[in-house]
Amino acid sequence: MSDEMKANLWRRWRSGESISVISRQIGKPPGSVFTVLKHHGGIAPAPRKARAGSLTLGEREEISRGLCAGRSYRAIASLLGRAVSTISREVGNNGGRDVYRAIAAQERALDRGRRPKPCLLAARPALRQAVLTLLCQEWSPEQIVGYLRRHHGNDPAMKISHETIYRSVYTARWKVIPREVCKRLRTGRPIRKNKRHTVKGQWRSQITGARPIEERPQAAEDRSEPGHLEGDLVIGSNNSQVATLVDRKTRFLTVVKLTSRHTNVVIPALAESYARMDPRLHGTLTWDRGMELAAHKRLSVDTGIEVFFAAPRSPWQRGTNENTNKLLRQYLPKGTNLSAFSQDDLDVIAAKLNHRPRKCLGFRTPAECVALTG
Repeated sequence: MSDEMKANLWRRWRSGESISVISRQIGKPPGSVFTVLKHHGGIAPAPRKARAGSLTLGEREEISRGLCAGRSYRAIASLLGRAVSTISREVGNNGGRDVYRAIAAQERALDRGRRPKPCLLAARPALRQAVLTLLCQEWSPEQIVGYLRRHHGNDPAMKISHETIYRSVYTARWKVIPREVCKRLRTGRPIRKNKRHTVKGQWRSQITGARPIEERPQAAEDRSEPGHLEGDLVIGSNNSQVATLVDRKTRFLTVVKLTSRHTNVVIPALAESYARMDPRLHGTLTWDRGMELAAHKRLSVDTGIEVFFAAPRSPWQRGTNENTNKLLRQYLPKGTNLSAFSQDDLDVIAAKLNHRPRKCLGFRTPAECVALTG
């Protein structure tokens, strides 16, 4: 990335934008954005500055043009008002006449101009050991600072701020605190998070054209008729998942195998499963705000189902589905690799639940309730 692009990246990060939003704005993959952030621990570095009196980028471009025109060092120096030795040294340090490039020379000069001081913990081994010991006991940096002030308040060598500890933990390239100590902090984050950082209201948490749950038919609200489904993903290990569809009235469950949670995979799988479902269960679908249903309009076109979305962070609005997923966890415990189950395996598990009496159904089974539907 160019310096301008990195500056834009850090400006957006400080304003609270997420990695995915920054990625789209600067036209770079999210992994590249995270790599830049991680190198500095999520803490914006101080802008690079050239020493007063050093060659500027404009002067270096004049040198490059002069070399291309075949001018001598003396002629270029006279044009810029610089010493001949300055021009000669500049060109010699950057590959000579044939390979000199202004941008590359400017980057090298800025890199050489860095004079990073060793961080405080690197310069004070006893302080570093004390901080590391307390971090491993899962103390917060603020608690550590308070403890050191109380017990070593008269020792200048044991003074440190909690911000310095955070910087030492997150800036792994300093190599004063082992990387795994990040996990000892309460949040366990790999990089520092800006206090304004949030995904609320950003594109990544919004679905275009989403119809709110309040527009759902009254029959879905009062469970007066079958055909009103609630759906969600059940997540397993190794990035595996299945989808569940449960009817609000009869509690009839359908489990759908998925190879990915991307909307281009989820939508066709749901459409195929919906087509195989008992027609008496066709009607509406209520989902959460997961982006796996970003292409919900395509699902409506392919199947005729009306799709509605619950409010963000409101799982109780899909209580039937949430409770059914808890029952499903008896057969698909957390930490299970769900990709190992075939669709036939999932159908067998769903059948077990659909033929189990439910108290809320008067101890009828979901399958019986569907059969009794006119």
